[in-house]
Amino acid sequence: MPQKQFDLIVFDWDGTLMDSTAHITRSIQASCRDLGLPVPDDQSASYVIGLGLRDALMIAAPTLDPADYPKLVERYRVHYLTGDPTIELFAGARDLLENLRSAGYLLAVATGKSRVGLDRALNAVDLVDMFDVTRCADETFSKPHPQMLNEVMDVVGQTRERTVMIGDTTHDLQMAQNAGTAGIAVTYGAHPEESLLEFSPRFCAHSVAELDAWLGSNG
Repeated sequence: MPQKQFDLIVFDWDGTLMDSTAHITRSIQASCRDLGLPVPDDQSASYVIGLGLRDALMIAAPTLDPADYPKLVERYRVHYLTGDPTIELFAGARDLLENLRSAGYLLAVATGKSRVGLDRALNAVDLVDMFDVTRCADETFSKPHPQMLNEVMDVVGQTRERTVMIGDTTHDLQMAQNAGTAGIAVTYGAHPEESLLEFSPRFCAHSVAELDAWLGSNG
């Protein structure tokens, strides 16, 4: 078996492990519609996925008075929580995590979700005990600021040279660059492959199976 490149593997959540990109996009669009705002198209709405909710909605609704951001946040949460109840992990994601855990890796999540939102999701898919540490956008700086990733590394005592960030957005890969870690892109989430490749990821996976295979051989 080849020597490991990494000890700590950090995952984004939405669009990387959880198949929630379309639902988030629709929830952003519906919340803008509720307030009579210009409704962003699919590409614009999905671009902000991965950012902290307030940052994301500021970009998605640039004409909104900052005093009304709480209204937009409230409408987004209503649509997200009352929308499609069948959101689940991407096929193979649970096996991927179990394989990595069995191989001795430290596992983490760094996400634009709130702590309440991530805890709800982890409980829903029974993965609460899978990760050594998790960080959310309402606990620290939002991506692509490196602080979220730096805090994850500090908690488990790992160096940037032995850490890799895996995500489906340019925000994830830019955070990895800013923190000095390796980055791996997945193309089945929010951002297109050509945008992800601009950040020179160590690998670009087109499916969870490809990611699992690469990490098994190269991680």
